[in-house]
Amino acid sequence: MVKYNIVELTDMELPKLQTIATELGLGEIKGIDKQALIYLILDQQAVSVAGMQKEKEAQKSETKPRRKPGRPPKNPPAETSETAAEKKEKKETAKEKEAEKPVVKRRGPGRPPKKKPEEVQEIDAEEKPAEKEKKTAEKPAVKRRGPGRPPKKKPVEEQPVDTEPILATEPMLEAEDTPAAEPQPIAQPMEVAEAPTVPEAETPDKPESGAAPEVKETPATPTVSADPKRTIFKHTTDTNSVLDQVLPMQPSTPQPKEKPSNDPKKRQPGQRAGNPNLRENAPAVPPPPLYDFDGILTATGVLEIVPDGYGFLRSSDYNYLASPDDVYVSASQIKLFGLRTGDLVEGPIRPPREGEKYFPLVKVDTINGRPTEEVRDRVPFDHLTPLFPNEKFNLTERRSPKVYDPYAVRVVDLFSPIGKGQRGLIVAQPKTGKTMLLKDIANAIAINHPEVYMIILLIDERPEEVTDMARSVDAEVIASTFDEPADRHVKIAEIVLNKAKRMVECGHDVVILLDSITRLARAYNTVQPASGKILSGGVEANALQKPKRFFGAARNIEHGGSLTILATALTDTGSKMDDVIFEEFKGTGNMELQLDRKLANRRVYPAVDIQASSTRRDDLLQDESTRNRLFIFRNYLADMNTIEAMEFVKKQMELTANNAELLASMNG
Repeated sequence: MVKYNIVELTDMELPKLQTIATELGLGEIKGIDKQALIYLILDQQAVSVAGMQKEKEAQKSETKPRRKPGRPPKNPPAETSETAAEKKEKKETAKEKEAEKPVVKRRGPGRPPKKKPEEVQEIDAEEKPAEKEKKTAEKPAVKRRGPGRPPKKKPVEEQPVDTEPILATEPMLEAEDTPAAEPQPIAQPMEVAEAPTVPEAETPDKPESGAAPEVKETPATPTVSADPKRTIFKHTTDTNSVLDQVLPMQPSTPQPKEKPSNDPKKRQPGQRAGNPNLRENAPAVPPPPLYDFDGILTATGVLEIVPDGYGFLRSSDYNYLASPDDVYVSASQIKLFGLRTGDLVEGPIRPPREGEKYFPLVKVDTINGRPTEEVRDRVPFDHLTPLFPNEKFNLTERRSPKVYDPYAVRVVDLFSPIGKGQRGLIVAQPKTGKTMLLKDIANAIAINHPEVYMIILLIDERPEEVTDMARSVDAEVIASTFDEPADRHVKIAEIVLNKAKRMVECGHDVVILLDSITRLARAYNTVQPASGKILSGGVEANALQKPKRFFGAARNIEHGGSLTILATALTDTGSKMDDVIFEEFKGTGNMELQLDRKLANRRVYPAVDIQASSTRRDDLLQDESTRNRLFIFRNYLADMNTIEAMEFVKKQMELTANNAELLASMNG
């Protein structure tokens, strides 16, 4: 006779189960559902196996040799009566099951099929009969696998059945946690051994330590757990089945549920509602405070407006070129405050938010050192009225310790005075000391006129000179060394010029010391598109227009403000282009200071050609007494050559403390 286990019977269809039940001698199986029929087949199969074993034992006893007469007979075996009693009780149990017909909830659509291990394959017929007392609920659940039980196997794919298996992924509870079995209503559906599924908004009161995470169900493909699971079936207490003696039941007492909470503050960000790891009485941890860094830092930079309408504040640390320190200025702020390229803007900034690349400007505090209300209605630089310089820079009133040659400053202040708004040109051959002279003039202006904003622009110079100038001069140094391309020279010069113009519009006095204008003109000539019109020396016809505009921006403004530019120009370099550039700029300036290579070769410094150096309209810069005495002094020096005149002036300066004392000593 073929023996079936519960897994095999579950996989079969109802007609086949009815056929097996008929073969086992079960009558009136019509109208019984599949699950009840499976239990009837298992019970009848156990009874049949037990009966066959009893018959075999009876046949063996009959074939034994008969006892000789006279010997006392042994105790007759009581197995036959016990077998009959078992059959009778099994039939009564089957009739009770048929009468009860437990209503079993069918599996909903999309529920994964139950996974049952094949451990319930053979049921021993000599196990405890159904008439024994109900000791299952009272006995503690054994954690270890009983001796003789077959090892677990991989779950077999099955079709959905009417009953719901209990997937126990946690260890069995001890007997102390299991309450005594109470009479339960007939035909209870099977329950899951783990904690009941709580809605998203609910959390269990006392979560179990080993509770498994919630399993999402997919209608199309059933999920298969990686861990082996134990299948537990729960029956009513009055139904005596052999399976009750094999697998203990879990307590059916449902765990108390917490009322749904709609308070979002109790839920931590990033945690799902209904997480069994949360505790009911755990205090709600407030989210970390978000610090507001807006307005803490203040940025200052020169505005450069791009064609799209917005702009960036460029840093002087990067020579006003694009850098990581750039601050974004929106187009609305530019329109609101009337900002232009070159404006020196100061205001608070904030850190970039998600998706932003630059630090944006929160608000504008000052523009070129002035309040925003004053700057909004300013007159553009090109519409300001230019005048001759009428205020002189006093270079000798206070002596700066950084001035290398005080006699050079006195010579310039006496024979070529510099006024606010002067357009001065220092004409020199190579190695005549023009850079040192420029440095001394800058330091003299810085110490005697702190109200002046001074910029030193070095174009196409040596890197070591840039470092020396930045360390020895109290002024802002903007440089583009000779190893940089020509377009970089041009761009830096344009930014510096725009910055100076915007400051002059706001009434400031600005001084630009340019070294050198010849190399700046070369850079403009390099980036100028070919027009077909080339002057002598390879200079484009339109190449010198922009450098002339740069040099011609120096002017004294009516009603305040001035832009002073002192530029060096190279001559006698052996390049025809340099001579052409010098000739183009020669008549544009209103002050000229010439250096002589002969004096530099004799190590006479300052190597100034006194007869060739002068300032236009110097009468606006000096008083009448000084002009008269200077007129006599120049007539006296006119008969001398360059070397004799410079040596005489330097000797007289060594004997006097300042220029006023020098002119006063001419009486004797």
